[in-house]
Amino acid sequence: MPNVLLAAIWMIGAIFSFMAMALGGRELSSDLSTFQVLFFRSVVGLLIVLVLVWRRGAGVVRTGRLGLHVGRNLAHFVGQFGWFFAIASIPLAEVFAIEFTVPVWAALMSALFLGERLTPRRLLALALGLSGVLLIVRPGVGLFQPAALAALVGAVGYAASHVCTKRLTATDSPLAILFFMTAVQLPLGLLGSAWQWQPVQAAHAPWLIVVGVTALTAHYCLARAFSLAEVAVVLPMDFLRLPLAAALGYVLYNESFEALAVVGSLLIIAANVSSLAPARRVSVR
Repeated sequence: MPNVLLAAIWMIGAIFSFMAMALGGRELSSDLSTFQVLFFRSVVGLLIVLVLVWRRGAGVVRTGRLGLHVGRNLAHFVGQFGWFFAIASIPLAEVFAIEFTVPVWAALMSALFLGERLTPRRLLALALGLSGVLLIVRPGVGLFQPAALAALVGAVGYAASHVCTKRLTATDSPLAILFFMTAVQLPLGLLGSAWQWQPVQAAHAPWLIVVGVTALTAHYCLARAFSLAEVAVVLPMDFLRLPLAAALGYVLYNESFEALAVVGSLLIIAANVSSLAPARRVSVR
């Protein structure tokens, strides 16, 4: 019981971090481009990681798999871009609901590229997840939002980065993965920002710091929670992000969460529950 309670406390920290990061992205989206948000996120993250590397020694970030780090972060950058782009345009709850399909896509990619078995349970999860996404995104109808498609592409990008992370953790330290994440993605954000750079004002600084810091704390809190309790215990806590995001969007931005989106979200949650495995790694967002 103490471990479960501690896991719950860490999950509260993770949920708070995700909510704060989403709010930061939404507040910044009216003035800065998505690429700028990603660039400053990497700047803040890299400064924090460099302090940790300085304390532990440069040897902690040595790697013989630089190509895999680059590939992981290209996929992760796509995931981040889709997530922050969607945050600016559609209800927060819809973004989080679509994000919950990441484990489903990761299971499919693991079967395709890592040779893992695609069990009937995972096939069921894939079918439920796709059904939920279709209800939220609704392609081919007037309510279709390109931002919802961006969120879906982002979820696939995050899944690809999960698969790469699973391979990297066999040889590289978590701090090395964080270092290369910020170091590789910083120039990507800068290049994307160059052609649509918007003036950065002092009022943006607090939100930029929030986005950069919570991106790291969310991962850390999730990792601690999963280290203290089983996936079947921790994962339902993570689902609390969905109603909280809906409530936050309604209170702060007057966002509505339609009936079809609710049904789609429940199907996606069911997909995650049906694919629960004894062990699962958590990647960085």
